[in-house]
Amino acid sequence: MSTLYVVATPIGNLSDLTSRAIEMLSSVPVVAAEDTRVAKKLLSHIEATPQLESLHGHTSPNRLAQIVQLLDEGDMAVVTDAGTPGISDPGSSLVQAAVKAGHDVTPLPGPSAAVTALSITGWSFDRFLFIGFLPRKKNEQLATLQDAAREPGPVVVYESPHRIKTTLKNIDDALPERQLVICRELTKLFEETFRGTAPEALAHFEEPRGEFVLVIEGAGASKPVEVSDQEIQQTLESIRSEGVGGRTLVDRAIEITGASRKRVYRLSLGK
Repeated sequence: MSTLYVVATPIGNLSDLTSRAIEMLSSVPVVAAEDTRVAKKLLSHIEATPQLESLHGHTSPNRLAQIVQLLDEGDMAVVTDAGTPGISDPGSSLVQAAVKAGHDVTPLPGPSAAVTALSITGWSFDRFLFIGFLPRKKNEQLATLQDAAREPGPVVVYESPHRIKTTLKNIDDALPERQLVICRELTKLFEETFRGTAPEALAHFEEPRGEFVLVIEGAGASKPVEVSDQEIQQTLESIRSEGVGGRTLVDRAIEITGASRKRVYRLSLGK
């Protein structure tokens, strides 16, 4: 069976295309692309001349079947306009169809706007929530943001210059005082990184241009609520009533109260 290669492409700077991606795009006979015009520029840059097939978010089932038939005849690569296929971009439908048809699917890692933006936040986290593009209707967007307000890690959102101001206002309503890291035109000529709150961003981006990646501070990064010794002692007593003691008692009390180990241990000894 043939292999479908899922190839990540630059989000701006063409020099970010990996040597492995160049090798693959130069060797496969067919490349399925979100926009063949954009793909043609990239392929021209590396002097590759594969057959181009259009694969976008509105590709019909019949058209998808035709592309899979081409995959039956030989290896193929799939690319989007920028970044990694299937991550808030077309590509997943072809991957699913390729797997169903019994073909191998191999990823070629590379640029991703979400991960690129996260890497420069300077925040410590072990999880994040990727939303992609928010709903356009205000009530739906607010509902999505309010649901995300409880996420402990950063929240990543994509936005266009035409909707960025409205989105910032809704972020301020749903997640007030949260810190933001906003990346505009990542890896491109006019790349810019903004750090601050939503109101500050609104003042900064008076005439927004380019594509935006917004990273919103997670709930876990917010200042913890201080608990009293009495609350910790009540928690310890509640856990003890379940027959739990020793290190497990302390560990569970720390998890529930968020207090330091030293403090919980001291109170567990009645000091």
